[in-house]
Order: sequence, then C-alpha cells, then structure tokens
Amino acid sequence: MRGSYWPLIGGILFFLGVILNQVPLMLVALLLFLVWGSTRLWERYALKRIEYRRHLSAKRAFFGEELLLELEIANRKLLPLPWIEIDDEMPEEITFLKGKTSQSHKVARVHLTSLLSLGWYHRLIRRYPICCQQRGYFTFGPTRIRSGDLFGFSKQETQISDIDHLIVYPRIVPLKQLGIPSKQPLGDILTRRYIFEDPILTMGVRDYHYGDSLKRIHWKTTARLGKLQTKVYEPTTSVDMGIFLDTRTVKPPGWGIVPQRLELAIMAAASIANYAMAAGYRVGLYANQRRQPTGEVVRIPPSQHSEQMVNILEALAQIHWTESMPMARFISLESRSLPWGSTMVLITAVPTETILATLFRMKRAGRRVALVIVGGPEIPNLDGIPTYRVADDIPWNEVDTLTLQGAKQ
Repeated sequence: MRGSYWPLIGGILFFLGVILNQVPLMLVALLLFLVWGSTRLWERYALKRIEYRRHLSAKRAFFGEELLLELEIANRKLLPLPWIEIDDEMPEEITFLKGKTSQSHKVARVHLTSLLSLGWYHRLIRRYPICCQQRGYFTFGPTRIRSGDLFGFSKQETQISDIDHLIVYPRIVPLKQLGIPSKQPLGDILTRRYIFEDPILTMGVRDYHYGDSLKRIHWKTTARLGKLQTKVYEPTTSVDMGIFLDTRTVKPPGWGIVPQRLELAIMAAASIANYAMAAGYRVGLYANQRRQPTGEVVRIPPSQHSEQMVNILEALAQIHWTESMPMARFISLESRSLPWGSTMVLITAVPTETILATLFRMKRAGRRVALVIVGGPEIPNLDGIPTYRVADDIPWNEVDTLTLQGAKQ
C-alpha cells in the first residue's frame, strides 16, 4: 500500500466510521491521511535546498602525511529531515583513521557512508583524519544523497558530481651507498664538474676558425662585417641530468606488473632527483608512458627552477604500469633533446640486451651514463658504465634508507 492508495483507503475507513458511528475508524482514517500528507511533503521537498561540500585540508601531500577531510551538509529550509544518508565515493588507497568504509563495486573505490538527521536551517560538519600511505593521483566523489519521510515509505535520491583531487607524492629517502664513498653517490656522475659553454648565454663574437660548427656562426654580424663571425658563449659549470624511468617490471614479451619493483623504481627516481637538485644540478625526468588524461609522454626537460622538483614529484605520483613504448627506443628518441654534456641515469627492473646496447651507444656518443637496476639477484658487469642495484627484499613502504649496491667496475 503506497502513495495513491492511501487517500482511497483512508476515505473508505472514514466513510464507514461515519455510517457505523465508529470514532476509532474515523481516527484511523485521519491518521492515514496525516501519514500520507507528511509522506508526500517529504517526498517533494526532502532534498530541496540541500547544500553539500567536501573539503580537503590540502590538495598535495607527501607520503605518510596526515590530512583532514571535511564533509559539510546543510538543510536550508523549514522542513526538518528525520534522516539523511550521504554516500561519498573515495579512493581505496587512502587510509581513514576515523570512520568506516565499505567496498564499492568499482575497482579501487570504497564508500564512506554517513547517516544523520538535520533540523530546519541546520548545518553539520563531520571531520575525518586520513593518512596518505600510497602515492598517486586520487579523486574524491561523486556523492549520493538520500532522504525521505519519518516512516521510511518514501525515499528520494540525488547525486552530486563535484570531484576533488589529491596528489600524493612518492617517498623520498636519503641515499645510502654500500662500498661507494659518501661523496660519490653515483660514482663520479654527481661529483665531476666540467666547464661547458652555455649556448643560451652569448658573450660576444670572434673571427671564424677552421672547424667551428656552422650552428655557432652569427649571421647578422657576418653580413655586417663581410666575414664569418662565430658566437662566443659564456662558460658554465652547471650539469644537466636526465632521469629515465622504465615502467616495465616484467621481462618482455611478458605482460603484467610487479608492484614492489615499480614503487621502488619510482622512489629511487624521486630520491635521486631530490639529491641531484640539492647538489645544484639541473634535473629532468623522462618515463616511457603517457599521462592521463592528456595522453602526453612524461617528459620534463632538465631545469633548476624552483618548481622543478614539484613537477617531477607530480609526474612520478601519476606513474602507472603501462608502458607506451620500449625503453630502448624511448631513450634513443628523448636523448636527442638533452643538452650536450648532460648525464643519463636509467632506472629499470628489466635491463634487456637491447637497453644495455642502447646505453653503450649513448656512452660512445659522449654521454655520461649510469644504470640503476631495481631487484634481481645479480648486477651485470658493464665495462665503463656505473651500475647499481636497489634491493627489493624489503617492502617499499618500509624502506627508511634507499640502498644502491654498487657493482665492481
């Protein structure tokens, strides 16, 4: 018995009560009219002028940092709500220190459900402390709100599509070396400073000498003087470093993911970038996959801008396991954009023969190359290429100090 049947039943009972002179029947009929009227009232206006807001204390956080999630609901009308249910969709990777979540039918999603009552013009705020124990790019929402009458006969539902985003940076740990002097974290990669000529900073011109590159000729001055003039660049001791991250964790042609090794590789990339930036180097990041939803390749040219480390961490936070192209091909393509004299650090869990051959080719072309292998029982002995191994026997989220075990060269 719902909705339109209630007035009919109430009318019949009231009519019988009048004919039979039965006051109880008339009272029951009036009660049915009252229940039906209140049900229709809540059915029509329960979710009118309901305001909902979700607020995170920060939009970016470091691994292990605690944030505060606020859920605010307000009833902006005279009609009180005996019950209202808020079902907010949350990322599974976020740990709630207060409140319980239930599993969603969606992958890696949970529901945070709140059941409460609101009086007229009443506002309520619930606060949930959360802990960021997984790096990533997370979405909060959408939200489903349900309410109805006091008796539960009528329920209304609406969905709020507002979405909040949270970026959790990967872990950054200090580098500790085994068998490598403390002043040489990556062999001589980070310690040798060479004086290069910066092609961006031109300090003057001089007469052309045999062997000068045509790229260095200053054509305007040459035309004015009537003889070839060569640009003279200012010297610089800044060294560029390109960190190449291989997102593949299983040997080809296999397909899949080893989460432990991927997280260790990302943590190694963040830690090495942080160390190099602090040492005064221009650092860039390259990963063989495409960002979502833009579809752009992860390509951050070397820089020492104040926001460079933030850009690198944001890119690493969004790394997933699907590669866009084989790493060897990716290195060949992206290394062309690296300035002359720069260093390449490759981090990979699958150092295939093709990748190693590519690194030797880069070294013969004048690049400074270092290889960091994540996991694996042994370190290959590569002549002339500093090679290191990140042990994967400890869970990545329990690593306090990143250990790069150096190979004998």
